[in-house]
Amino acid sequence: MSQEDITLTAGDAEVTLQPGNGGRVGGLRVAGAQLLRQGDRFGCFPMVPWCGRIRDGRFRDGANVHQMPLNSPPHAIHGTARDGAWKVARTTTDEAVLTYDLVEPWPYPGRITQVAALTPDALTLTMSVETYDSSFPAQIGWHPWFRRTLDGGEPVRLDFTAAWQEERGEDHLPTGNRVEPKPGPWDDCFGMPDGVDVTLTWPGQLELKVASREEWVVVYDEQEAAVCVEPQTGPPNGLNTLPRLVTPLEPLEASTTWSWRRL
Repeated sequence: MSQEDITLTAGDAEVTLQPGNGGRVGGLRVAGAQLLRQGDRFGCFPMVPWCGRIRDGRFRDGANVHQMPLNSPPHAIHGTARDGAWKVARTTTDEAVLTYDLVEPWPYPGRITQVAALTPDALTLTMSVETYDSSFPAQIGWHPWFRRTLDGGEPVRLDFTAAWQEERGEDHLPTGNRVEPKPGPWDDCFGMPDGVDVTLTWPGQLELKVASREEWVVVYDEQEAAVCVEPQTGPPNGLNTLPRLVTPLEPLEASTTWSWRRL
């Protein structure tokens, strides 16, 4: 199938998917209001096969050290799949399945499958990384850019309770220490052992909840135009510090659900 954008609809919700632009969610409209920052680099992109930064772009797998391109010098950031064109496996009015086969510079063969399922009041994104060959460490995450204001309303408010914050070093990477959550602005990773649960409220307009069974979330709100709430299967630099192994018998799977209600 072609790499044209896909539109899903359910009730007054509309999602645009961009398989040709990294398999990203290009837009989410609820009752006509666009919730995601627009532009080729924005929307919501999948972070896979790793999330956030890898220190110096290097990760170790057994005796082998692999070097990834330094696309955020001195580090490598946010995986490789957002830079590729995804294939459309199937699509209906309210669901689409996209796939991406891992290629260079990622050193291992594997397939990523992403499912987007829309209902009138929620969008669920599910991703899996599979291999039929050698095992490898991987991470899954999503990087949505939610608009700070909707059509001239008040700025969004973020509400969440984290068990800890990953202490951030000068190099923007977790030091390995866990500290008490600090007030923002943030470009920080938080731990939520009971699952990610973050509420965004545009006062008088909309409340949106980002949920996931995973226990890490990066919150980034240092930009004026948007705030990011990024559920992921491990912390930044996790390929080195907390690797999750994908094996031929055991894929890595994760999902996130955004549910909303009008205020």
